[in-house]
Amino acid sequence: MLVAPLLLLLFVPFPASTGNQDPPKATNGELFPWDRMRLPKTVSPIHYDLTIHPNLTTFHFTGVARIELDVHEDTNMVVLHAKQMQISSVLLLAPDGVRPLKVLEYPHFHQLALLSDSVLTKGQMYEVKLEFAANFSDSYHGFYKSSYRTRTGEVRFLASTQFEATFARGAFPCFDEPAFKAKFTIRIIREPRHIAISNMPKVKTVELLGGLLEDHFDTTVKMSTYLVAYIVSDFLSVSKMTQHGVKISVYAVPEKIDQTAYALDAAVKLLDFYDDYFDIPYPLPKQDLAAIPDFQSGAMENWGLTTYRETALLFDPDRSSASDKLAITKVIAHELAHQWFGNLVTMEWWNDLWLNEGFAKFMEYISLDITYPELHVDDFFLGKCFEAMEVDSLSSSHPVSTPVENPMEIQEMFDDVSYDKGACILNMLRDFMTPESFEIGIIKYLKQYSYQNTVNGHLWDSLTNVNDLDEGRMKHKESCSKGNLASGSSKWYSDDELDVRTIMDTWTLQEGFPLVTVEVRGREISAFNRESGFIPLTYMTSASETVHRFLLKGKTDVLYLPEEVEWVKFNVNMSGYYMVHYEGEGWNSIIRLLQNDHTVLTSNDRASLIHNVFQLVSIGKVRLDTALELSLYLSRETEIMAVTQGFGELVPLYKLMEKRDMAALENQMKGYIVDLFRGLIDQQEWADSGSVSERVLRSYLLLFACVRNYPPCVTKATQLFNEWKDSDGNMSLPVDITMAVFVVGARTPEGWDFLFEKYSHSMQMSVKSRMKIAMTVSPLKDKLKWMMEQSLHGEVMKTQDLPDVVVSISKNPIGYKLAWDFLRANWRTLIKKFDLGSNTVSYMVTGVTSQYSTREMLDEIRSFFGSLTEETGSKMRCIQQTYETIEDNIRWMETNLPLLQAWLDKRRQRMPHEDL
Repeated sequence: MLVAPLLLLLFVPFPASTGNQDPPKATNGELFPWDRMRLPKTVSPIHYDLTIHPNLTTFHFTGVARIELDVHEDTNMVVLHAKQMQISSVLLLAPDGVRPLKVLEYPHFHQLALLSDSVLTKGQMYEVKLEFAANFSDSYHGFYKSSYRTRTGEVRFLASTQFEATFARGAFPCFDEPAFKAKFTIRIIREPRHIAISNMPKVKTVELLGGLLEDHFDTTVKMSTYLVAYIVSDFLSVSKMTQHGVKISVYAVPEKIDQTAYALDAAVKLLDFYDDYFDIPYPLPKQDLAAIPDFQSGAMENWGLTTYRETALLFDPDRSSASDKLAITKVIAHELAHQWFGNLVTMEWWNDLWLNEGFAKFMEYISLDITYPELHVDDFFLGKCFEAMEVDSLSSSHPVSTPVENPMEIQEMFDDVSYDKGACILNMLRDFMTPESFEIGIIKYLKQYSYQNTVNGHLWDSLTNVNDLDEGRMKHKESCSKGNLASGSSKWYSDDELDVRTIMDTWTLQEGFPLVTVEVRGREISAFNRESGFIPLTYMTSASETVHRFLLKGKTDVLYLPEEVEWVKFNVNMSGYYMVHYEGEGWNSIIRLLQNDHTVLTSNDRASLIHNVFQLVSIGKVRLDTALELSLYLSRETEIMAVTQGFGELVPLYKLMEKRDMAALENQMKGYIVDLFRGLIDQQEWADSGSVSERVLRSYLLLFACVRNYPPCVTKATQLFNEWKDSDGNMSLPVDITMAVFVVGARTPEGWDFLFEKYSHSMQMSVKSRMKIAMTVSPLKDKLKWMMEQSLHGEVMKTQDLPDVVVSISKNPIGYKLAWDFLRANWRTLIKKFDLGSNTVSYMVTGVTSQYSTREMLDEIRSFFGSLTEETGSKMRCIQQTYETIEDNIRWMETNLPLLQAWLDKRRQRMPHEDL
């Protein structure tokens, strides 16, 4: 958001591991023999033999875990994890016989200590056998129940798993840390009306007494506990083989199986791509993709059984939009990239989560750029860097690689810094090294560390000195170096300068990002960075289309041009994760360039200039009127990245005003934005045509125009909604315009009720999603409150959708206070359902509060969050981010409102809106 300040880069040292202050007490009152959050390394698992019997009537499950152990040091105890589980029997299977073990429980760390009367000897192999029982989890983590409603209204139940990051321990006793890799042999007991699927193919099914069946699955490869998965359901599936002989299947509830064809084809294509790109065969015989009716995150990379929200996997060619197709393809690409990055090679500990998530996010774009060029995925990559910078500019941000200990801190790592910043710094490194060298280095990394765990340094070592490797492994150099994601193709460093670790430690061990200040004086350009570090600078000038490259190694340096130039643009295509401020006449020369011929620069360059100039207003480096003067060129802009970034910087200005009593200025600002984009809005057809980017932009523009009551848009949308309603929803609306039509229709009680009725009975997930959001934009307060309450109950609206409903209502000028009151009133329920520290809780907290800008509201928010205990979330990072964001908003408003008023008044006098 525009009001976030830039953060100076700080180095955060890693603290030493410390134990508990007070000696831990087990549940029986005895001293617990281990006082650390992390498990001891005296014993490690080699193999789990796991039998699970879920009961989908009582929502309870029982199980037996036999764990084969390797003893690294003589010990008389085994410490492992179990959470909210009844342990009924524990036996040690030792070389000299079978004997029971004493069990102590320490729920605070989710730990069990298994105590032996005799010593477990180093080098010997032992087994422990634990019998256990538990209820299904009542959140979306662990082994939990899900349900769906058929067309006839029948509710059916299934059971599914979500173990990342620390939730396998709620499903079976285990060593629930990523470095404790082992093999798993799984058996699932079920009723005949269900099927069971797991990471590996089913080997056989055995009939048991009482009419039950037991499915036996093949033994997995060596992997971390968080990647184990199993589902018991009545799903149907469709299947195909890849060129490399891997069976791909997509599973969904029976009435939605006809929406799986696109995902199946995409998974086949992408798994084949990764198989070739990484030069490492996918190691399992099958890859399942399952659409789960209740799912908190977007998707999960369980090895061989990836799981998804229904909206992230199911696609209807007639009713899903271009943005649905893009999103579904990206999420499949992300989870399949994880089969190598994360599953085959896994971070040692959660502090380096970005090694998994940053890479998978980055590979979404690399893979789709090559396999699905028609999706124009490079039009959307830059937005991820802007999103990362929004969080990373706060002092409550964190380095990409940062120390974490407890489950809440681990959950908090699943944020825009780990995912989006991780992807953006990898893109910068790829551009710096060249795509060819980068690809050789990551193949080296994956091959060297297969089935192992890594830290940052292992990756940097693999990417250093790659030139002496066998370049014959490169499969598609030309195709890999096209597009904005790979702008560089020639080296810009000498080999002795390529110490990747030294360069990249700057970017992964420090939070924030650099602000590079440049000033042109004749032929001389001075470049200044407040913090020392390595910044791969790129620039182009009015005199040359060549991309010039320069590694800024210290705080300041000087570049010399062959001739004087009219303008210089740094950070070409914004391939670097840094911002640029143009001192002196720099911004004025860029504004003149954009006004004279904006097409001289790429769309990404234009978007980055819009982003940078408005961000610099927030920290007082640039005046607001300078940024607004730059925005005037947008009346001639047509490319999606620059247009949406223009909206992204201008819309938050009036959003802040909507939560204050300042209607006159608010409406003036809204009028300016409508005027600015009026020409582009008027050009839009109310039909599905054009490229993916053109279709996504059409949907965006028409929705904005209707929300802002632009008369031609409202008239057309009202007409279409009435026709659609008169046809009882049977009329086929163009997909790209449905959001605009639904939003206008939901303004009346009759229209809202009709939309909800269609929502309730629709089996098309993407259509339901658009209807849901349209209903949250309604001005009908009672409907907004009812939606939040129903989403919490989870019967007519899914609770998994509650966060989107609450945050969307918080953006509604009629609903923002309702959303805050709802969040506050239901806080304990929400943190229990969605888990402390989760990205979902953070999204609700920051989403609902981010547009406040008054001291009164800040005091109210501080009062509520200040009343929390550590158990109810007082230590969550998102609360600090909330305080900081509102403080920044207050500062921005105090500084810039007079400037905004003066600029809008002056512009109205000099340029009537009819001219635009």
